[in-house]
Amino acid sequence: MTHPRKSLDNVIHAPVRFSIVAALASVDEADFKTLREAIEITDPALSKQIALLEQAGYVNVRKAFVGKRSRTWLSLTREGRTAFTRHLTALREIADWDPAAE
Repeated sequence: MTHPRKSLDNVIHAPVRFSIVAALASVDEADFKTLREAIEITDPALSKQIALLEQAGYVNVRKAFVGKRSRTWLSLTREGRTAFTRHLTALREIADWDPAAE
């Protein structure tokens, strides 16, 4: 049997990115400010992590104007949701792992 840690997603595994993906998994879409406040991170740090998740194909970034202000909305892609589910499954398998059962 292969150890479940080998199924962890290295992109999602970082604590801040994991927090972002977990927050987005519970909604269809979240605006940047709400997400930033929810996970307690600075704008530059959130922007950097979102860029990495977008590059991996896990997050969709949508920008638009509301009045004269630019707003950014974020959502998980289908690939992002699948990766998050797989990552959670691996974490649960690690937590439940019994080496004596091998």
